[in-house]
Amino acid sequence: MMPTTHTLDIGLSQMSRRLSIFVELTKPRLVSMILVTTSAGFYLASPQVLNWLQFIHAIIGTGLSAAGVLALNQYLERDLDAQMVRTCHRPLPDRRLQPTTALSFGVLLTAGGLLYMAFAVNALSALVTSAIVVTYLFVYTPLKQKTSLCTVVGAVPGALPPVIGWVAARGTLNIEACVLFAILFLWQLPHSLSIAYIYRDEYAKAGFRLLPVIHPDGKSTGRQIVSNCLGLLFAALLPTLIGIAGIVYFFVALALSIGFLGFGISLSISRSTAAAKRLLCASLIYLPLVFLVMAFDKMA
Repeated sequence: MMPTTHTLDIGLSQMSRRLSIFVELTKPRLVSMILVTTSAGFYLASPQVLNWLQFIHAIIGTGLSAAGVLALNQYLERDLDAQMVRTCHRPLPDRRLQPTTALSFGVLLTAGGLLYMAFAVNALSALVTSAIVVTYLFVYTPLKQKTSLCTVVGAVPGALPPVIGWVAARGTLNIEACVLFAILFLWQLPHSLSIAYIYRDEYAKAGFRLLPVIHPDGKSTGRQIVSNCLGLLFAALLPTLIGIAGIVYFFVALALSIGFLGFGISLSISRSTAAAKRLLCASLIYLPLVFLVMAFDKMA
C-alpha cells in the first residue's frame, strides 16, 4: 500500500502546483479588486431587497471574464515581461507554463465568462464586459509600446467593472453608472502612473512608452497625476449630489479625496520614488474605502 499512497501523494502535489500556476496567471488580487467594485455597482443599483441569485451570476461571469483577460494579457506580453525584474517570474516568462496552454486557458475563461453573462445575467452586462475585453487586449495592450496615451486608454476598461454591476442589477445604463465610471477612471490614472514612475527604468528597458519613461524627470507625470486627483475630488462628491449616497459619504469622500490629492502634490513636487510609493499605497486604500462608505451610506 505504501508505494500506491506515495504515488498518489506525488500526483496530488503535482496537481496542486499546476493549479497554483493557473491561478497565478489570472492575477487573483486584481480580480478580487475588480469583483469588489462590481459588487459595489450591483449593490448601489439594487432596490432595498438584493437579488442574490442575480448578484452571484454577475460575480461569476465577471470573475471568469476578468481572469481570462488578465491571463491573455500575460500571454500577449510574455516576451516583454521576461525583460523586467518585477514580472520575469510570472508563469510564462518563467517557463512554468507553455504559451499555447495559457492562450487556450485565457480564451476558455474569457469566452465562458461572456457567455455566462449573456445568458445568466443580461445582454447589456455582457456587452459592457465585451468592451473591457476588446479595449484592454486589443487597444490598451499594443498601445503601451507606442504612446503615453495608453494610460488614459487603459483607464477605460479599468473603470467599467462597477458599470457591469450596475447594469447587471438594473438592466439599463444611466447617469449613476456614468458617475461610478468617472470615479474609477480618474482614480486609475494616479494609481497607474505611480506604478509606472516607480518602475520607469524597467518599463524603459522593455520598450513601454509610458509617461514616466518618455519624460523621466517626472514633471509631466506630476502634472497629470495632480490634474486627475483634482478631477477625482469633484467626481467623488457626485454620488451624494445625484442621490446615490448620503451626506456621510459626501464628507468622507471629501476628506479622502483631499488626502489623495495631497499625496499627488507631494509626488509632483519631490518627484521621488518614495513619494510615488506613498501615492500607490494611498490609492489602494482610497478606492475600497470610497466604495465601502458609498455602499454603507446608500440612499434608498
